[in-house]
Parts: sequence; structure tokens; C-alpha cells
Amino acid sequence: MSEKVLDVSGLDVHYRRRGGRLHALRSASLSVAAGETVGVIGETGSGKSTLARTVLGLVRPTAGRITIAGQEVTGFSGRQWKALRRQGIVQYVFQDPLRSLDPDLTVASSLVEPLLIQGIRAADARTRALAVLDRVGLDPELLDRLPGELSGGQRQRIVVARALITDPRLVILDEPVSALDSANRVRALEFLRQLRLGGTALVFISHDLGSVAGIADRIAVLYQGEVVEDRPARDVVVNPSHEYSRLLVRSAPTLASAARHRAALNGKAVTTV
Repeated sequence: MSEKVLDVSGLDVHYRRRGGRLHALRSASLSVAAGETVGVIGETGSGKSTLARTVLGLVRPTAGRITIAGQEVTGFSGRQWKALRRQGIVQYVFQDPLRSLDPDLTVASSLVEPLLIQGIRAADARTRALAVLDRVGLDPELLDRLPGELSGGQRQRIVVARALITDPRLVILDEPVSALDSANRVRALEFLRQLRLGGTALVFISHDLGSVAGIADRIAVLYQGEVVEDRPARDVVVNPSHEYSRLLVRSAPTLASAARHRAALNGKAVTTV
């Protein structure tokens, strides 16, 4: 079995609110192995973003344990988190690619910035920028363009390229295709599916089961802060075990096309409920 890049166990997160506490996560557990893509699915308020922010050290858990690339990070101080982020072991891809890119920086400047922070020479950083552009299927001429001069699909790939340039062990993608039109969404999903070939562990957070079902190895379903199902993607789609998962399957308009796409890629027949 592949090494676990992310291991979350018994995670509780409580937010203090007027009149009591909000239980954002309840004993949530999740693991992701090298080269594995795990989809985290749930409606707004289910705890998806809280899970991601807690794994990234932006939210302190009430209870539980988080291990990233063999390091237990649950009790990390702000300084320790800063050092871990500088290493580029874990990266985060935001939902809106335009807002996550500085409009005044060229693509090259955005890509090399994390490498320069690590002390890598500018010439070497640019060489790695060219390599990562090729990995995400973009032309080198885009390096000297500004974000506003790119299409939505190109910006999304640039954001992913920036996450990959530090050779991370884990990449968390928060609704990475929701801002794209249907054509670019299909291309982006296929591109993300290919990232597994490099051994990168991916956590794909979305409310859209159809998008996740096409690329995830496993799907974890979050409902009211609890992981109510965590099984191979095909099992969740074909035979969901929890009533909430069944509701997601019935209400996913893109699920049938996603299943057919996965079947074509894998050379297998896939049916949906």
C-alpha cells in the first residue's frame, strides 16, 4: 500500500457563536496516499472548507490529529506552519483563479515567487517555471503575460502550476472547476486526472458529485460535519450506503456523463443509480 501523505483522525472543530458553539467538524477522519485523488463532497455548510483550512493550519482543531508527509502537525505553532509552507510540501488551489493571481504580476513572476522565497536562483526558478508550464499543457509564451490576458481555463492551469512548482506531496483543490464554463471544466478535469501520474496526492473539494466522480479514486461524503461515507468512487456512485449520499447521486445532473467519461478512460462499463 502506498505511503499516506495525509492522515486526519477524529478531527473536531468547534466555532464559538452567540448562544453556543457551532460543530463544524465531528470526529472527521480522512487519509490520502501518494498518487491518490480523494474527492470530498458535501453541500454548503457541510464542513468541506473547514476541513481544508484545518489541514492547512488556518483553523485550530478542538480535537483530533493531522499528519502530513509523516509529520504530525496538529499542535504546530504559527512559526512551524510557516516553515512547513515555505517547504512547499502542501499547496492549496483556490476556487477563483483570477482572484488568487496578482493582476500586476506576470505569469512568470507568480510562478517563481515560491521558489525565490526558498532561496532558489532566479535562472533556475525560471527553468522550473517552463517545466511546470509544460506539465500543465501550456505554451511557454504565456510566461510574460498578465492574468487578465489569459482565458479562464488558462488561469486555472496557471494556479495549479504555481501549486505544483514546489513539488508538493499534497495539493488541496477547493472547487477548482466551479468558475469555468462547461468546455473548460471538462478539459480541466481531464488535466487534473493526469496529475496523479506524477505521484501527487490530491484532495478535490466540491459540491458537485458529477465533477468529482470522473477523476477521484475515493469519495468522502461530508454531512453536517461528519464523514458519513468514504469508499471507492465507483461504489459511492453505484451503490451509496448513506441516505445523504443517495440524495447526492439522485440530484447530480452531470453524474451520468461523468460516469461515461470515466468508463471510456478506464475501458470499463460504469452504471449509475
